[in-house]
Amino acid sequence: MIAKRPEEFRAAVGRLPDEPWSRATAARVLLVRPDGFRLDADAQADNVYMAVDDVREERALAEHRALAGALAGSVDVVEFAGDPATPDAVFPNNVFATAAGRLIVGRMRHPTRRREAERADIRRYFTVGLGYDVVDLSGRGDLVAELTGPLVVDRRRGIGYCGLSGRCDRAGAAAMHAAFGLRLTFVFALRPEEYHTNVVMAVLAGRALVVHAGSFVDGEVPRAIAEVYGERVLWLSAAEKHAFVGNAMALAEDEVWMSSRAEAALAPEHRAALEAWGFGIRSVPLAEIEKAGGSLRCCVAEIF
Repeated sequence: MIAKRPEEFRAAVGRLPDEPWSRATAARVLLVRPDGFRLDADAQADNVYMAVDDVREERALAEHRALAGALAGSVDVVEFAGDPATPDAVFPNNVFATAAGRLIVGRMRHPTRRREAERADIRRYFTVGLGYDVVDLSGRGDLVAELTGPLVVDRRRGIGYCGLSGRCDRAGAAAMHAAFGLRLTFVFALRPEEYHTNVVMAVLAGRALVVHAGSFVDGEVPRAIAEVYGERVLWLSAAEKHAFVGNAMALAEDEVWMSSRAEAALAPEHRAALEAWGFGIRSVPLAEIEKAGGSLRCCVAEIF
């Protein structure tokens, strides 16, 4: 079911099966190196989180090596080279996602990002290496669907939270609902200045929610979502959101990952809450990569 109003969502959640839809966290992840790293002029038009100053490729590459090394302590890491012709390729979760033996390829808004979907080596890794089927949305000119950027998935419950913006329209939301095979997708509007849901919201291993209420057009939407997670909800301040705390992710039942900038911005009571809920906080410096308007979650495409 696709719910478009909070009352529809609340009713649908109550009818969901109790058994898990999927494992809650990924055992393997895909990364793409920031080779030829630079700011994408197309993306700057609708990403207010991007910097205006120059970026340094060597710093971004060093940060990315450290990220890959740190993640390897928790999950298997598969890394591909970047391409100077696709400067945003360091954020592969918008283009490639998986569910139940399927590779899903997104339909990107900007032309430079559409080129990422054409990569034969990444497609071959999934189809030949893992035997996955492909659900390819990249050639669909009738929609925009940037996968787990606008779509935050609670893998334990099979719920997708899909924020509409220039990076995802209603047709894209419906296509992703079908491609992932979700039990329920809640579609809602983000504020005009927001481009991706995963910058303002995260579901941690199906056990907790991190969310910035002011990023939604309808304030009842985040309240309805929060009810799913009971007392395990972090209501982010504007400062925490802008530091990418909402771009955190869980890669194990007891670990939450974020950038060093995000961890530094985390309010003491929020740090204490995460620890009380059984999440150890892991962070890595990503200051140079974050100049491109995304953070740790954006760099990680989960493989299920």
